[in-house]
Amino acid sequence: MKPFAYGKPATTAEAVRAVAAEPSAMFLAGGTNLVDHLKLGVAQPDRLVDITGLMSTEIREDDGELVIDAGVRNSDLAADRRVRERYPVLAEALLSGASPQLRNMATVGGNPLQRTRCVYFQDVTTPCNKRSPGSGCSAIGGYTRHHAILGASDQCVATHPSDMAVAMTMLDARVHVIGPSGERTLPFAELHRLPGDHPERDTTLEHGELITDITLPATSWSRRSTYRKVRDRASYAFALVSVAVGLSISDETIEDLRIAFGGVAHKPWRAKRAEEVLRGTRPSEDVFRAAADAELADAQALDGLDGGNAFKIPLAARTLAAVLRDLTAEERDR
Repeated sequence: MKPFAYGKPATTAEAVRAVAAEPSAMFLAGGTNLVDHLKLGVAQPDRLVDITGLMSTEIREDDGELVIDAGVRNSDLAADRRVRERYPVLAEALLSGASPQLRNMATVGGNPLQRTRCVYFQDVTTPCNKRSPGSGCSAIGGYTRHHAILGASDQCVATHPSDMAVAMTMLDARVHVIGPSGERTLPFAELHRLPGDHPERDTTLEHGELITDITLPATSWSRRSTYRKVRDRASYAFALVSVAVGLSISDETIEDLRIAFGGVAHKPWRAKRAEEVLRGTRPSEDVFRAAADAELADAQALDGLDGGNAFKIPLAARTLAAVLRDLTAEERDR
């Protein structure tokens, strides 16, 4: 592990200034992803700025919305009664990720910023444009089972690993950040970015910007929502495909809904094409299939040493249809 300086500022403003002043400086909160990368040599900061004593751990109401401070632990958020009742998709996504020990350490502010689990990104002996821009992408033509089918580039085919981020994207959450230029708010769906020519950048945050809290809006469809994760083993595995759906039904018609996929792209994938197909229709197997086909029309499978990942396209379609079938049946039976 490369030696680094360590500091624990007294205020958030000091922490932001300390990171902004050094290009390689990084914030340290739960550390569940960062500490692994320090050991592997993937992350080599000159300075770590410890913010564990600065981030609030409150979950509070604000004019009908739920505001979650960045220091809230994932396990506490999943157990919160208001989240379980009003945003069940979020509780289910949190409980499907990692182990209880990791959920007890991981924070709401850090979880969306975890980096890809692409094996080539984590192996510093292999070329990787995300870890070392311009070095190449070992995943293309390599082991591709967990890699992208949507939104990839010839620079990077990695996928984003956070289950929580998929639920937050579906819920139309808003992210509040503070940085060297002050405070700003952005839609959660705009927090992450596709790889393009700069796969080394996972998010739209500027260096030194820090997530302070996330707001969940009050909606008509979030109470009837769920998260389904398909993976290689029952627990402690990242998604091959995951689907988050929330919807409301009126007069046997889908009145409104939101859909997001995980495990298929460099970012949580908001499925707006599928939403457009489904909105205003009567639930049926035909319309579920049409929605999946519309969303996955541009999906591109990767060849690879492990047989490639073409299986993910029908897997994503079937998972979406299954979730819609279950949710609409529950809604009709209410």
